[in-house]
Amino acid sequence: MPRRALVACLALSSTACVLGPNYKRPAAPVPSAFKEAAGEPAPAGGGWKTAEPADEADRGKWWKIFGDPGLDALEEQVAVSNQTIAQAEAQFRAARAGVRLARADLFPVADVGASGTRSSGVTNRAAAPANGPPPAISTVALSGELSWAPDLFGRVRRTVEASVASAQASAADLESVRLAMHAELAVDYFTLRGLDAETRLLDTTVKADELALSITTNRYKQGVVSGVDVAQAETLLETTRAQAIDLQVARAQVEHAIAVLVGRPPAELSLPPEEVVVQPPPIPLVVPSELLERRPDLAVAERRVAAANAGIGVAKAAFFPTLGLSASGGFQGTALSGLFSLPNRFWSLGGSLAETLFEGGKRRAASAQAVAAYDATVAAYRESVLGAFQEVEDGLAALRILAQEADQQAKAVAAAEHLLALSKNRYQAGITTYLEVVTAQSAALSNERTAVQLLTRRMTASVSLLGALGGGWRETDLPSPGAILARAPSPKAEPSAPALPPAVRAERDPRSAARVDRAE
Repeated sequence: MPRRALVACLALSSTACVLGPNYKRPAAPVPSAFKEAAGEPAPAGGGWKTAEPADEADRGKWWKIFGDPGLDALEEQVAVSNQTIAQAEAQFRAARAGVRLARADLFPVADVGASGTRSSGVTNRAAAPANGPPPAISTVALSGELSWAPDLFGRVRRTVEASVASAQASAADLESVRLAMHAELAVDYFTLRGLDAETRLLDTTVKADELALSITTNRYKQGVVSGVDVAQAETLLETTRAQAIDLQVARAQVEHAIAVLVGRPPAELSLPPEEVVVQPPPIPLVVPSELLERRPDLAVAERRVAAANAGIGVAKAAFFPTLGLSASGGFQGTALSGLFSLPNRFWSLGGSLAETLFEGGKRRAASAQAVAAYDATVAAYRESVLGAFQEVEDGLAALRILAQEADQQAKAVAAAEHLLALSKNRYQAGITTYLEVVTAQSAALSNERTAVQLLTRRMTASVSLLGALGGGWRETDLPSPGAILARAPSPKAEPSAPALPPAVRAERDPRSAARVDRAE
């Protein structure tokens, strides 16, 4: 009988249906081409280019396109030590465990138990001899129970489907965090090097101003110029020195931010000034339709839609009855010896069918709520797609306009330097006062600093565009449902952190590294 019951249950389960709509990716507004790239020439000296297969050879480490070893070494540290990434990775592992938790409801629950008692008292007095104490009675039992609720209408399967989609969304969240942290580090790095370039410019200007002050002082002692010229030269020198010192505040803050990104206390990381000669690289530009598969944040929004779609099926399954099957059996006797004999055997089979007849519209409300939640996730997905295209267009426009501005600024720098040379010649010839030199010097320094800042803005705009294009990620990098349901890999030894360049001091504490296991 138990064997026949089990066969009947399996047959019942195999013919069960799954309620709710099957998932289909919602349509999203996708342009045929990027506005900034259509019909526009690429910026001089770089910007973007048509993507080719060779461009994606090392698509995971997209920052290598800049060709800066210092940046590469710091980016490798982010991958193993950043605590925001470690938090997102732990959340993904939790979501993955949640899938297996939901899937467990598809299987029977088996319980085993053993008990033993020895009692004496009024309950045993009937078996006692006259005027004698009641006997002590021993009871031992070994039993097992099997219970199962067949998923007749797909409630559990839809729950598993939703959990898988949510876990995949969590995996995409992890990739979004990785992309954001790597991009933030690249922006901070180029900002730091831009501040270093401005500091070098100001230091060079200070040396020139010191020489000018010395010459002006000598001319004053010779009676050629007045004390006003000396005061103006001294004012210009001290102003430039103050500007150089003021840059150190911003530089220290950026350096501290980099330390946190690579998982270190700010006191343990020092990046000495370096001269980095780098220009914005040509960035492979994908077609708009590929953008949907290259951005992990869009994969997050799309997987949320899939999870909400499965939630509709879960809500609809609540309208149908639930079936429960149970079986139990075992042995019970008064002594361990002979416990497993046939007379001591017992078993039972049972089933239950339950249906809610009235609950005040609760199930209809839950179903309407699930449909509304699905519609909200669809709208959020489409909004995310629009935002992604906006970010790409912003990046393309920034690169194009900043390249034009850099060309124009180069002309302004050349004109300011020419004016400064003329002013110095006129001053040395005694034609004009030192005020003209001061004015020309201030204009030249301002234009040169603007040129340096423009280069920094172009580098950070390149990083932003690479991030808007999804870095090197692909939707195919998402773990499959099979990988989500598989057991997590056994813990591995933490990867050793790549060596930082000699300019970076302090060894990394291996205890601060966060282990990241990919689902694949």
